[in-house]
Amino acid sequence: MSPHEFQRLIAGVTAQLDGRPLDDSLAAWLNDIWPADSPTFRELANACRSGVAEGWLCSREAGGIRYGRIFKALPDTHGFSVDVVDMRDIAGPHHVHPHGEIDLVMPLTDGATFDGHPAGWCVYGPGSAHRPTVANGQALVLYLLPQGAIEFTTA
Repeated sequence: MSPHEFQRLIAGVTAQLDGRPLDDSLAAWLNDIWPADSPTFRELANACRSGVAEGWLCSREAGGIRYGRIFKALPDTHGFSVDVVDMRDIAGPHHVHPHGEIDLVMPLTDGATFDGHPAGWCVYGPGSAHRPTVANGQALVLYLLPQGAIEFTTA
């Protein structure tokens, strides 16, 4: 898997998200069409694990969190930026999602959760905020941010 192949894989997902409201119904839809036991989920998870192992994903580290933005918001990714983080039993920095956030949770440890979510998809609507937290082990989380918008806060 190369970054270019990863972008193609992500574009197949973001094409299905383009123009959809970021809300609970989108999370339900994502978990219905691409559940944690689906080929698409496995392909995305394998690509993320490969990218981390090869060093082109999660190439930075701060405060015990490995992270990195692999793509800015691009026409090829339908206006979504793409970030991947690698977290183990830790809370990350508080931030606001001006346009929302779509997350793919990929536990590396059985039972690991992201903000209480197991393997699968979660969606935060526009204006939402959180302190992203992985509990019960280690997980990779892929973030799709409309227009790449994120605002880190001190809250």
